[in-house]
Amino acid sequence: MCGIAGILNFEQKTASLDEIKAMTDRMAHRGPDDGSYLVEGPIAFGHRRLSIIDLSTDANQPFTDASGRYTMVFNGEMYNYQEVKMLLGDYPFRTSSDTEVLIAAFAKWGPLCVRYFKGMFAFAVWDRKDETLTVVRDRLGVKPLYYYYDDKGFVFASEQRSVLASGRLAPRLDKQALTSFLSYQSFGSPLSAIENLCQLEAGSWLQVNTHKVLNKELYWNIVVTGKKRIDPDPVAIKKEIRRLMLKSVERRLVADVPVGAFLSGGIDSSAVVGLMAEAGVSAPNTFNIRFNEPAFDESEYANLVAKKFNTEHTSILLEPGNFLDELENALNAMDIPSADGVNTYVVSKAIRKAGITVALSGVGGDELFAGYPFFNQFTRLQKAEKFYKRGAILRNLAALFLLGSSNRKSRMRQVLTAPAPDIEYMYPVSRQILSPVLVKRLTGFHEFSMQKTTLFQELHAKSKLIGSFPKLSHVSIADYLGYTRDTLLKDTDQMSMAVSLETREPFFDHELIEYVLSVPDEIKTPVYPKSLLVESLQPLLPDAIVHRPKKGFLFPWSEWMKKELKSFCEQRLFRMAERSFINGGQLKEYWKRFLRNDPSVRWSEIWIFVVLEHWMETNGINE
Repeated sequence: MCGIAGILNFEQKTASLDEIKAMTDRMAHRGPDDGSYLVEGPIAFGHRRLSIIDLSTDANQPFTDASGRYTMVFNGEMYNYQEVKMLLGDYPFRTSSDTEVLIAAFAKWGPLCVRYFKGMFAFAVWDRKDETLTVVRDRLGVKPLYYYYDDKGFVFASEQRSVLASGRLAPRLDKQALTSFLSYQSFGSPLSAIENLCQLEAGSWLQVNTHKVLNKELYWNIVVTGKKRIDPDPVAIKKEIRRLMLKSVERRLVADVPVGAFLSGGIDSSAVVGLMAEAGVSAPNTFNIRFNEPAFDESEYANLVAKKFNTEHTSILLEPGNFLDELENALNAMDIPSADGVNTYVVSKAIRKAGITVALSGVGGDELFAGYPFFNQFTRLQKAEKFYKRGAILRNLAALFLLGSSNRKSRMRQVLTAPAPDIEYMYPVSRQILSPVLVKRLTGFHEFSMQKTTLFQELHAKSKLIGSFPKLSHVSIADYLGYTRDTLLKDTDQMSMAVSLETREPFFDHELIEYVLSVPDEIKTPVYPKSLLVESLQPLLPDAIVHRPKKGFLFPWSEWMKKELKSFCEQRLFRMAERSFINGGQLKEYWKRFLRNDPSVRWSEIWIFVVLEHWMETNGINE
């Protein structure tokens, strides 16, 4: 896990060491073990290294292949590098790193080498002979990659602020992308928070020469590549899921440093820890956060799992006082503003402080194994599809009589007035932080609608392909294209890498995802929470873990924001109220309603503005 940066100047203009050094130094937190540069004619590469595999300096980057033709910078891990290495027997390897395997594979197969890779990665390769730069991102978008280009050249990096450090573009907020952020707490690709700065789409590569951007190609697409034919026998399906889960965990244990794990005490993290033990990890290091507030505390369940699998367990008490000490650090660590990332930062910092460099996480299990209430809600809507379409007049009348302007009632009206109960209409509503009505009220974006968001547009464009999957998988695919890809994975990466911790997510193994998406609904539908996953792993998980109330990895935000965090939030909200695109009076009134315990105002609807303001101030964005 590392940070990468690069510049390719057009028209053969010589690259600048100062530029690439500024870009690379801006993300030093991503790789404290080494920082190196290459400047050669029009190309410049920068790399920050967090040493995981082959800790020797021989594996430092930028890395050049044996022929001298290709030089590469690489962020991430290729878990199956030893398998790929066997296919490259004639290559004169001089290190034991996955980096050298990757560049040797690129030298042999070009960009098509990604077909052989199982891992999380973003990398760039400079071909000296053809004077062509190729940048590549992994299938699921676990590792970030941003780029910007104009008539002077092409710039890329692992973080937005690294690209900004080049000085080649102004830090202006992308107003089109901002509406997506206010709706779904994320900036949907290919847009980013910064105007004219793009995200390279997951599962794609892009090629550039010294004159222009040449082409971009999607090599993996969840709604195309992810469709599989499988044996519909329940016993065979559960056996295969167990095999794929264990294989996924085993792959993510590949490291030359100790590997730990996040352990909330829920089904997903407990499954990962149990499979680590089954894969032969003796007394793995596990970590969880505990609270004094019983409604949020899950430590008793984490302790139960830790005892069962004989882990070296650390429980971290988080109180408002020490949380406040960390809050600004967490917000400052955000390359992209997020209303949902502080949790990950706090536990990641504790894990790194304990001397762990790599940690496995259970994120992604709910999205894959129908763990959210919306899965059942969506399938119920599908069963009533004919009535839904025939009852359009009644639905629209019901929406008219649904009085009130709360966010909840606004979302209900959207469901009632949608033309069909299809995933592109239902899923975006389920994930809304602010409804379109509330976005319009609190901002100056009076023409905004859900149909203008990148999430809706992508789901709508892929709706026919999504329709070929089982109904529950419609939700999983939508979640991948929405919250999972644009919020969950980004938060996990930026907040763990802020403290130089590599996080690996077994539930985001592409072979596992492709298989589970093709499982019929009658087998996947939960009899109890994530029953297919639990029964596939039997007897791994204790009943007390499986059949307990779900709490989720949440902090008691609503309580803290009205007490210990009140001043912190109010200062930023009032400064946000002065922004040109904000309706300041309405925002302040909404805050007052929250403080008066108005049940129609959720803490997340306030917090998203606090985070945005802090991020804009930190990055010098004045609008």
